[in-house]
Amino acid sequence: MLLRGGVVHSPADPFATALATTGGRIAWVGSEGAADALADHADEVVDLEGALVTPAFTDAHVHTTATGLALTGLDLSDAADRTEALARVRAHAAARPRDRVLLGHGWDAARWPEPAPPTRAELDAATGHRPVYLSRIDVHSAAVSTALLDLVPGIEDRLGYDPGGPLTRDAHHAVRAAAFDAVTPAQRADAQRAALRRAAALGIGSVHECAGPEISGEDDLVALLALAAAEPGPRVTGYWGVPVTGAKDALRVRDLGAVGAAGDLFVDGALGSHTARLDEPYADAPHTGVGYLDADAVAAHVAACTEAGLQAGFHAIGDAAVRAVTDGVRAAAGRLGAERVRAARHRVEHAEMLTPETVAAFADLGLTASVQPAFDALWGGGDGMYAARLGADRARTLNPYAALLRAGVPLAFGSDSPVTPLDPWGTVRAAALHRTARHRVSVRAAFTAHTRGGWRAVGRDDGGVLAPGAPADYAVWRVGGLVVQAPDDRVARWSTDPRSGTPGLPPLGADDPLPVCLRTVVGGRPVHVRPDE
Repeated sequence: MLLRGGVVHSPADPFATALATTGGRIAWVGSEGAADALADHADEVVDLEGALVTPAFTDAHVHTTATGLALTGLDLSDAADRTEALARVRAHAAARPRDRVLLGHGWDAARWPEPAPPTRAELDAATGHRPVYLSRIDVHSAAVSTALLDLVPGIEDRLGYDPGGPLTRDAHHAVRAAAFDAVTPAQRADAQRAALRRAAALGIGSVHECAGPEISGEDDLVALLALAAAEPGPRVTGYWGVPVTGAKDALRVRDLGAVGAAGDLFVDGALGSHTARLDEPYADAPHTGVGYLDADAVAAHVAACTEAGLQAGFHAIGDAAVRAVTDGVRAAAGRLGAERVRAARHRVEHAEMLTPETVAAFADLGLTASVQPAFDALWGGGDGMYAARLGADRARTLNPYAALLRAGVPLAFGSDSPVTPLDPWGTVRAAALHRTARHRVSVRAAFTAHTRGGWRAVGRDDGGVLAPGAPADYAVWRVGGLVVQAPDDRVARWSTDPRSGTPGLPPLGADDPLPVCLRTVVGGRPVHVRPDE
């Protein structure tokens, strides 16, 4: 296939207007004059009509089934208050009389005028006493009905149980498992297809599924990987978040089709649910959160995975949790040798509360930071959830992307969908317009983290770039113009001068419209074509 007459974002040729693919890989990138010689030999020639071609995005942290269920079911993420949320629950229950369990996602009481979540009594009344599970936006707590609790014997004795409010910790994990057990294989497949279709329509060519027993079951991961292998769509790389103690555990992870015992292997919880593990107490709660793994457990997991040739990883948000990870990985490196540990490219999800010491440890230990810039866009700022939970001073330290890049830490961007929506250009913009100015990175650096960074995070250095030999995973975009951002220590300068020799990207200011995806191609095969294009 030959594409010509556009703008090709390629480090191989910053002035490229054409691209050729064969056998699922990029064969050539160059100018219109050279494209003339290739046109007669191409099976198909596509006139780009000035469109931009970029590498397809990689979303490095996704929960595919949950994303699909939110897309096709009850989404509470934009509910203005508890009254509206309950009205939506009531309408959803009426529209789904045959569902064994009513599933919803996305409520965020921290953003409501009256910051109180739905009570159990209110959910019982709204649903007619049916089982209902409503995950908070961070999926680390949930509001549930009495009928759902009745499906989990002994729930009152589990850590995190609350007699009237949302559940956290073990109690939350138990009711989530009960709720998702009610999803039929057909419903699950429909949800997975919906999520992958949405990803493809946004120019996402691959996703990292961060699965685990406290997020979804083994059947869910196996079914997703099988569906992705059988049907056209984004690539799916699976992670299974369980501790590994030896070769038997590692073999089980591989048998599931996962590339690592990573993703959401929880060291702590989330700030919004007051379960992220902190060094100092929350500003709005008299405790320091919850720790699930300590440094010794981290060290054992990293050592076992490294010896098995398996990628390890963790979910860590609070400063105490992140330090437990770096201390544990350093201990494993002392046991096995630093080079072996670095070569494994172990990863940390979220990594929000970093200090200069833990940033330096990430760089020294070769840890990839798999981060979600939309978190800052949603919860940052002086009046956001971060400031409410931590106070303004600590909140301003969160998500220091510029410091990570300066230290040489590999970044991979994602959404944690359905926590925040699949939105790759919005993610790039969020990193470039970070609410704390010193943490901002250039659009070019953010774009790289959301394309090539995701490939590197799974140990591949050949993807996420349009250059000969790379996988033919690309997206075609309608854009209004292209600019080059050249940051220095004080300002971000924008240039449209082609003599810079740097491939341009769309302007992503706060008021700029985002690019529109016209086509997404994975391995040389179209997986999305915009209607009427």
